[in-house]
Amino acid sequence: MAEQVGEQVGAQAGGSRAELSSRLNWLRAAVLGANDGVVSTAGILTGVAGAAGSRTALLAAGVAGLLAGAMSMAAGEYVSVSTQRDTERAALARERRELAEDPEGELDELTDYYRGSGLADGLAREVATALTERDALAAHAQTELGIDPDVLTNPWEAALASAAAFTLGALVPLLAVLLPPESWRLVVTVVAVVAALTLSGWASARLGGAGPARAVLRNVVGGLLAMAVTYSGGVLLDQVTG
Repeated sequence: MAEQVGEQVGAQAGGSRAELSSRLNWLRAAVLGANDGVVSTAGILTGVAGAAGSRTALLAAGVAGLLAGAMSMAAGEYVSVSTQRDTERAALARERRELAEDPEGELDELTDYYRGSGLADGLAREVATALTERDALAAHAQTELGIDPDVLTNPWEAALASAAAFTLGALVPLLAVLLPPESWRLVVTVVAVVAALTLSGWASARLGGAGPARAVLRNVVGGLLAMAVTYSGGVLLDQVTG
C-alpha cells in the first residue's frame, strides 16, 4: 500500500514538475527565437527601407540579419541551458553526498516533505521509506529539486530549437518586404509582422495555460515600436546623408 502511494505521490510531485520545466524550456526557446526573428529582422528591413534601400540592399540586410540572429540565438541558448544543466548536475551531486553521509537525516527530510503534503505521519514515513528503497536519489531530486536525474536539459536541443524558430520568424518580414511592389513593401511588412506576432503570442499563451490577450498585446506593441524606431532612423539617415 505504502509503496503504491509512494509511487503515485512521487510521480505527481517530481514527474509533473520535471515535465512542466521541460515544456517551459522548449516553449521559452521557441517563442523567444520566433519573436526575436520577426522583430529584429523587421526592424532591420524597415530601417533599410526607410533609408530608401534597394531590393538588393534589403535582401542583403535581411539575410545577414537572419544568419547573424539565428547563430546568436543558438549560442545564447546553448550557454544558458548548459549553465542550467551544470547547476542540475551540481545539485544532484550534493544530494548523492548528503544521502551517503546522513541517510537517516535525508529520510526524515523526505518524511517531513510528504507530511507537509498532507499525508498522515505514519503513512508519510512509509511512503518516504518505500521511495528511498526504490531510488533514493530520484525521490529526493524530484521532490526537493523538481529534477528527474534521468532527464536533464539538453543544450544542443535548445540551441537548435531557438535557431530554427528564429529563422522561421525572420522569414516572415524578409519575404513580406521582398515580394510585393515597392509601394506596398511597408504596408505588407507591417501587416505580416502583426499577424506573425499575434499568432506567436496566442500560441505561447495557450501552451503555457495563460490568457492570450496580454501576450498578444505585448508582442504586437513591441514589434510595432521596434519597426517605428528603426524606420524613423532610416528616414533620418537618408535625409542627413542625402
